[in-house]
Amino acid sequence: MSDQFQAIIERAWEDRSQLKETETKQAVRQVIALLDEGALRVAEPVGENGEWITREWVKKAILLYFLIQDMQTIEVGPFEYHDKIPLKRGFAQKGVRVVPQALVRYGAFVERGAILMPSYVNIGAWVGAGTMVDTWATVGSCAQIGRNVHLAGGVGIGGVLEPPQARPTIIEDDCFIGSRSIVVEGVHVEREAVLGANVVLTQSTHIIDVTGPEPVLYKGRVPARAVVVPGTYTRQFPAGTYQVACALIIGKRKESTDKKVSLNDALRDYQIAS
Repeated sequence: MSDQFQAIIERAWEDRSQLKETETKQAVRQVIALLDEGALRVAEPVGENGEWITREWVKKAILLYFLIQDMQTIEVGPFEYHDKIPLKRGFAQKGVRVVPQALVRYGAFVERGAILMPSYVNIGAWVGAGTMVDTWATVGSCAQIGRNVHLAGGVGIGGVLEPPQARPTIIEDDCFIGSRSIVVEGVHVEREAVLGANVVLTQSTHIIDVTGPEPVLYKGRVPARAVVVPGTYTRQFPAGTYQVACALIIGKRKESTDKKVSLNDALRDYQIAS
């Protein structure tokens, strides 16, 4: 069935007049429904080596969905919204704890057992079981958040909807993302990694492993089990020498510590605030 939907979406992407056809509109809406149910994902790991694939055509479906949807007024108690995308519903049946003022857009999937404090999850995102999206944290469009992750207060996980071929931002299982950290532009944080407070990661951010005799540079990826804190490095510009923000890998999470406990303990081991 997904192959059939993909063919329809690809045709409509190349020829927008196809959006006038009932079959095309139905296909677009069915793809979004599959995303909402968790039966389809924008991106997911495949194979034994954990490589991720991105389904470009699904991102195209989301963009086409915006084109065929009409603006509507949405009322939630005394609150009023005006948007093209309805809000996700039925959290009790889905087994998701949602604290008042948490918002999830239709077309995002939140797995049973997740907890949403007052926060925001955008269309196309996937949030795994046991994950807490803490107060004022945001999960951008198509972002993939694994199981047993803690997105601490004020964390910003960026959405990557366009261009369609771009990989979304990925946070793998058992990660801890410290308060006010920002992860955007399709950066990939591998399993069990820990980011201290205020770490900012973009595709151009220097992620420097300083645990050995020589620095090791990463970009766009945080290795599994790494403990990361904010840092700076010296860079020469025409106007002079300045300090540029970076992220420093200062160690690894310990195998001997329970994963849930070590989310904070990993930071305390290195005398870092969460």
